[in-house]
Amino acid sequence: MEHVENLQSVNPKAKKKSGDDVHNQKWAILSLSSIPLVMTLGNSMLIPVLPAMENKLNISAFQSSMIITVYSIVAIILIPIAGFLSDHIGRKKVIIPSLLIAGIGGLISGWAAWKITDAYWIILAGRALQGVGAAGAAPIVMPLVGDMFKNDNDVSSSLGLIETSNTFGKVLSPILGAFLAGFIWFLPFFSFPVFCTISILLVFFLVKTPNKREEPLPIKKFWCNIKDTFKNNGKWLYAIFFIGAILMFVLFGILFYLSDILEKAYDIKDVRKGLLLAVPLSALCLSSYLTGKKIKENKILMKWIIFLGSVLVAAATAILSFSNNMWFMISMFLFAGIGIGVALPSLDALITEGIGKEGRGTITSLYSSMRFIGVAGGPPAIAILMKHSEKGLFFILSGITILAALAAIMAIKPDGNEG
Repeated sequence: MEHVENLQSVNPKAKKKSGDDVHNQKWAILSLSSIPLVMTLGNSMLIPVLPAMENKLNISAFQSSMIITVYSIVAIILIPIAGFLSDHIGRKKVIIPSLLIAGIGGLISGWAAWKITDAYWIILAGRALQGVGAAGAAPIVMPLVGDMFKNDNDVSSSLGLIETSNTFGKVLSPILGAFLAGFIWFLPFFSFPVFCTISILLVFFLVKTPNKREEPLPIKKFWCNIKDTFKNNGKWLYAIFFIGAILMFVLFGILFYLSDILEKAYDIKDVRKGLLLAVPLSALCLSSYLTGKKIKENKILMKWIIFLGSVLVAAATAILSFSNNMWFMISMFLFAGIGIGVALPSLDALITEGIGKEGRGTITSLYSSMRFIGVAGGPPAIAILMKHSEKGLFFILSGITILAALAAIMAIKPDGNEG
């Protein structure tokens, strides 16, 4: 593995310099953390509002699900393009316009819901525009963090905070969405531009990109480098892409399942349901934060955390087949959340630290696209499986997570001996 070597010994002066860098950039890191938080809110905040949308817009459940899905589909397609642009024109020059586009998309959807009688298609258009903005915002944060620090320890801890912000958005989303919709059902649409504006101001004023920026490579040379990157590092890169997609597929699949069961079997709705969903998501958020602080530059530790986290997810989802008691399910989902929470920052750190700056935006964006595929695919797949075999779906989720664990143990070789 060419770039993912284990750096066990660090000069004490370098450690001190590392700590100084983090301290000097703390407001920049917090500002960047607002981006995945805002993008997560922009999508997940609408989930508890979908039944109200079906009623107000007179649409089917499938049509309401498209309000969520169109956001992810557009993002999946455009994320690699945004990553390529960020490598050539600069990270902030992609992030800030993307946040602006996402905010405008929210305004369009909110205005249509407020003023237009047959608003569904215009709402979808606004949501697609939000997906365009999402593609150029959150995925570019990872390579920007990699650009800001020379020390792998700083990169790992900062990415841990970024991933924590992302997961905190998932915790907050169902609660905030239900709360805002309690006043006016389309208020979540209008809240999104406000969040985007705050994030734009934070990034514009507080994030300073490295002063010395190398001239971008010619397009032909750039693509040759990307090709060489996959040729030299393909085995572990493909493994990380696969693991990231599987973990997000499982996460959003089990959240969909839990949300459905809470409402249909236990008649728990709105903010109460959001609070219960927040329990496993809070475990995910806390474990992401602690892992980001712990892993530092230790690539071997990252590998084993990814493996053990995946095994924990596989075990918890398999055990779920034994009972549908509410608190038993939430407890098992909590353990699954911990497993996913410890794995994600390690995946982020490996892929960011293992790729050179010249192609980092493109490679990490491809990784983000894979994660979005998992997000988009989890809920509909679980909906189909629930109709055929409710217990079987847990073994399927467990089985594919075991595949992720095997990919981690077989393909990620921090000592450089890929064989």
